[in-house]
Formats: sequence, structure tokens, C-alpha cells
Amino acid sequence: MAYHFRTLLVFLLVTTAAFSQKKFEVNDLVKLVGISDPQISPDTKTIAIIVSKADTVSNTYKTELDLVDIATGTIRPLTFDRQGVTQPRWSPDGSIISFVARTTAGGNQLFALNMLGGEAKQITNAPNGVQHYAWSPDGASIAYVTSDDVPGKDMVKKGYDAFEIRNNDMFLSATRQPAHIWLIPATGGEAKRLTSGSWSLPVTIPPGPPSSPLSWSADSRQIVFVKVISSYSGDNMYRSTQILNVADGSIKPLTTRDQMEGYPTLSQDGSKLTYWYTREGTRGNINDIWVTSPTGGNGKNATLALDRDIYRAIWMPDGKTLLIGGHDDHRTSLWLQPLDGAAKKLNLGTLSPNWSFWVDMNVGKNGSIAFTATDPNTPTELYYMESATTAPKRLTNFNEAVRTMSLGKTETIRWELEGFSHSGSLTYPTDYTPGKKYPLVLIVHGGPNAASIENFAPRSQLFANKGYFVFEPNYRGRDNLGSKYKLAIAQDAGAGPGRDVMAGVTKLIGTGMIDSAKMAVTGWSYGGYMTAWLAGNYDVWKAAVAGAAVTELNDQYNLSDGNVNWGRTLGSPYKGNMQKYVDQSPITYAHKTKAPTLILANTEDPRVPVTQSYKLYHALMDNGVTTRFIAWPLPAHNASDPVRQREVSKYWMAWVDKYLKGVNSSEGLLIEK
Repeated sequence: MAYHFRTLLVFLLVTTAAFSQKKFEVNDLVKLVGISDPQISPDTKTIAIIVSKADTVSNTYKTELDLVDIATGTIRPLTFDRQGVTQPRWSPDGSIISFVARTTAGGNQLFALNMLGGEAKQITNAPNGVQHYAWSPDGASIAYVTSDDVPGKDMVKKGYDAFEIRNNDMFLSATRQPAHIWLIPATGGEAKRLTSGSWSLPVTIPPGPPSSPLSWSADSRQIVFVKVISSYSGDNMYRSTQILNVADGSIKPLTTRDQMEGYPTLSQDGSKLTYWYTREGTRGNINDIWVTSPTGGNGKNATLALDRDIYRAIWMPDGKTLLIGGHDDHRTSLWLQPLDGAAKKLNLGTLSPNWSFWVDMNVGKNGSIAFTATDPNTPTELYYMESATTAPKRLTNFNEAVRTMSLGKTETIRWELEGFSHSGSLTYPTDYTPGKKYPLVLIVHGGPNAASIENFAPRSQLFANKGYFVFEPNYRGRDNLGSKYKLAIAQDAGAGPGRDVMAGVTKLIGTGMIDSAKMAVTGWSYGGYMTAWLAGNYDVWKAAVAGAAVTELNDQYNLSDGNVNWGRTLGSPYKGNMQKYVDQSPITYAHKTKAPTLILANTEDPRVPVTQSYKLYHALMDNGVTTRFIAWPLPAHNASDPVRQREVSKYWMAWVDKYLKGVNSSEGLLIEK
């Protein structure tokens, strides 16, 4: 009798806790705290990080520089009430930590904070702001990158503002000025220009990795950097590694190439240098890490055997090994890559380091490793490994409020098709009951150079808490399974990936968990491309949400920030290749769409111009498809403020609710007609 009473009591306690657990909902998005750019101090006792929190009053994300004690986990804020704090970097002796912050009049400027106390000192007064910077190893100087001033400013103010169009996106409204390297004493003072010319250092247009950092030689006499032939985004493929002599300003190329190089980094002793190079120099192929001598030469591909798309490489203290990172099947992985020998994967358990075309990690002087990461049920936190062989230790708890909310289980599903092994992430409804069928929402990732992995996915969890299965499929062209898999999309942007996705959906339906009469396809950017493609080629959907959708590849070639880069894959549409662009554009098949479709876009998106959303809207309307088109007046590919980020999710979810569940949400009022 006592046994049964205890069993009943445990059941009641567990059941009560489950029902009382807070659900993760749209308004909880503002509770998510961002953590990024960990920097281990030279004495290896602390880690500097950038912490970002939503401020719903100002509709901004407030950032601050925090210091985390490795031994105790104690966190100490280092900045207060500064705007746009980014890029923490330690001076070589650890006595100063520098950062970039937004100023009222001068844009982003460089500041330095003495660790003994006092206020941060502004170091630069660059008229066009500081893009990024690097300390010299002797601690005497800081090199930074800034854009040149606009020539003839006064004449422009008088209306003489005509400018030449080059390989730029359609929203550029003035000549894009090149970015160059300047040098300033570490204590501040007069800055000295080191480079000049019509060429430029790379300037990143988000989303993408940060601009290729500067790397100093051990003797503080040289700087390795990346040179692009112009400041126009469409010319970005013509980039090469260069070595600058600080004393006389002379520049020499590192290799014999003039394309597809990036992110050079000298070893601590200056004897070796790594850089990124796209395999075989082919656009759309995986990223390899090459190692060479700073005296010059192409060197050797260090990651050829690994066959993964690598998006970070950091020298370990021994100067013989690299810490590298990239997508790897269903996770983001880290490896130790010897200069000669096989890569060894680090045991991170269920963690995936944060990835955004760049793996967010750092290496200490003692070989310790710091990185930000998530797992399926834990939003971003800071993790630390005493060495590459020890287990990761979580040092922060910024997102505890969300971690303890009701969340759906995430697992990887796999299927085979046409010689490829595919995978995707599946998130279960939070209230999942075995034997019951649930509606299915596809959330197709963008890129296409990206992958769906087992990490914390806020939008998937939002749908899971509303009773949906969420499927995030991978398909040929993704960056998680090597060169052959990634290149398989080169002349097959939609049809092959479409078959891959549908094979995954078929696999899911076969489990008996999915209500195949209630399925929606959704996505943003290239995910929007796949949404429009799948909606126009497979009549199985009850709803579609196409966000920032690539629908017309000819518009991508002519009007986007990538513009003529598309010709590297399909050839110029004006040199006999137009039919390829037509055949692989979702707009060609839009007239066959039956699913009610919500179109979302930003009006000045340089990555995927809004022209393509307008075309999809009219194609669907003209063919009697239930369609709504919601736009935001933003000059960006993604919203970066809390209000619009929530709005996007509200509209997205309300549309799916309406057509899969017949529910008119009180959120997303513009679609309730």
C-alpha cells in the first residue's frame, strides 16, 4: 500500500510540474540573451565576452562587455551604458582590454580600458568609423580598418550626387568607398595611413562572417591581410592574401592566386601562416585551410582529407596544430588538425558551437578553449575546456529562464536518395503523445551554404509548443557533408534538393506520427527559395510562408549584393545561359501553386532584392492563390531589432495556425482577412 502511495505521489508531482512549466512563446524571444566573441586573457584566468540583451523600450539590443572568471564563473561587467559594444581584444600583456563602441558623432570607434581601473579611453577618431582592428605583438600600436572619405563631400551636399554603377546591389545610393589600414599608437594620438588605392579590404554585408581580420607578424613589422580588387560586393570573389611592410608601406602577394582566398593568420612565432581557400577555387565548393610560409607560396591544403566546410582556424600554442571548426553532419564540430596528419574531433557531447559562417571560439596561451554553444534544449551559453581532451564546462547561465521552459525534443532523422545520405532535425510537439498524429511544419534553412543541425532553434520550439512537428531538412548543396554533397547543387538549384526534401517528408509520414493532410512549407532566404519551389512543384501543402524568397535567379544576378558571382555557377544569363536561370527559378512554376502563401520581405534587402517577392505576389494573385504580402521598411536581409524579430515570427505562426488548424490568432492582425 505504501509503495503504491509513493508511486501515485511521484506521478502527481511530475504531472503537476509538467503542467505548471512555462511554455516558450513568441513574446519570450526577448528573454534570449546573446553571448559572443569569447577572448581568453593572456594570464588564462578570465574570458571577456559580449553580452546582448533586448531592450523593448528602445527597440534595440543593448550590448556590454563582461568578464567571466574561469575558476568561479563570477561575471563582472566592464562597460556601462555604451552603445554597440563589439570586438573585445586583450593587449599582449593583458593590462588593457580594447573594444569597439558606437559614439554619438563619430560612429564606431576604438576604446581601451585599463584593467587596474578607470574609465575606458577613446583611442580613434576615424571619420568613417572603425570596422575592425588588431594589436601589434609588442603592444605599442594598433592597426585598424576604416573606409575612405567620400571625395567632393561639399559638392555632394549641393546636389552633385551622381555616381557610377558597378557590381553592386540595387540599393546602393552612392559610390562605395574602399576600406584601408591605418596605424595608431596604443595610447592614442595621430593615426597614420598604411594602405591606399582603389582596391579595398573586405567589407562584409550581413549575414556572413566578420571581415577578414588583420594578422601581425611576431616582430610587429608586418601585417597580413586580404585585398579585394574593389569595394563593390560583386567583386568580392577577386580576393587574395597580401603582406604589408609596416615601415615602408610596401605590399607583396602571398600566393600566385588572385581569387577566393581569405582569413590569413600567422602562427605565434611567425614561421607559418594559414588562410582560407575555396577547394579548387570553385565558387560553392567547401572551404579548406591552407598552410604556407610567410615568405610566400601557395603551401599545402591541411584539411583536404577531412572534407568538411571549415569556417575557422586558430593556431594552438605548439605552432604545429590548428583548432578548426565547421558543420559536420548533424552538429557543428571542432577538430585538432595537425599540419601533417589526420584531424581529431573534440568530444563536445551534444553541444554545437555557434556558427554563422564563422565558428565562435578562442584559444588561450595554455591551450585552453572557450566557445559559445547551444544544444537542442539549451540556448547560447559560454563553455570552457581546460585542454582539447577535457569535457566542456558551462561557465554562464544567462538563458536559464528559457532553458527551464517547456521545450520539444529534437532528434536527427536520416534517409537515402540518389546516392546521397541526407539528414534533418525533427522537433517533437511539446505535448507529444505516442500514437497520435500531428500537423507538420517544414522550416527550410537559408544559405544555401548552411545546414540544419541539432541546436537550439527558437522558431522550431515556438511551433513545437503549439502542437506541431517541425522538420528542418538538409539536402544536396548543404555544407555539412563535404565537397561532393555541397557541389551537387551547382547546376541543380531546385529540382534535386526538392526531391531530397520530399523524400525526407515521405520518411516522416511513414512513421505514422504526421497528419499528411496538414503540412506547411516555410523558410527564409534560400529557405524561401525552397518554399516557393516546393509549393510550385508539389501539391501537398496546406500553407506556405516564403520569407525573403529567391524566386527569380536573373534578379539575383543583376540586383543582389552577390550579383555577378552567380555567373560563376550558371554562367552569365546574357551569354547563352538564360534558360538555366529560367528553369531553376521558382517563379517559373509559381502558377502551379495551390497552397495559401504568406510572403514576407524587407523593402531594401541587398541580399535578396524585394523585386522577387513582388513577382511571386503577382504570380500567385493572378492565378487565384490566397496570398498576403507583408513587408518591413528595412535596409537589411534580416531584422536586427526585437520588435520586428517578434513580428516576423508572429506573422509566420499565425499563417500556419490559420490554414493548418483553422485558428485565427490575435497576433499578426494584417493577415486576418
